[in-house]
Amino acid sequence: MTERRQNHFDERMTIHGQLAPASFLPWISRHAAKLGLVQKIAHTSSDRIELELSGSVELIDMMEMGCSLGPIDVWVETIDRAPVGRETI
Repeated sequence: MTERRQNHFDERMTIHGQLAPASFLPWISRHAAKLGLVQKIAHTSSDRIELELSGSVELIDMMEMGCSLGPIDVWVETIDRAPVGRETI
């Protein structure tokens, strides 16, 4: 994870599965807002969503757990995380 300032990280989260972007993207936005994370959608399709998250690692971990459970019409198979540079968010 790339440290931006103390306890603040920027990560790219790639979600794979049978995704319903019409319902999952608003869900992602609401969940990130509830956690106080800054998020930006980088890619969206029915089988992959990539988003960039900025916040504490604990809250990003919570976002990953939430996305893995997600809305009822979404089947998440895997979630990959990777650090991103400061300039991307």
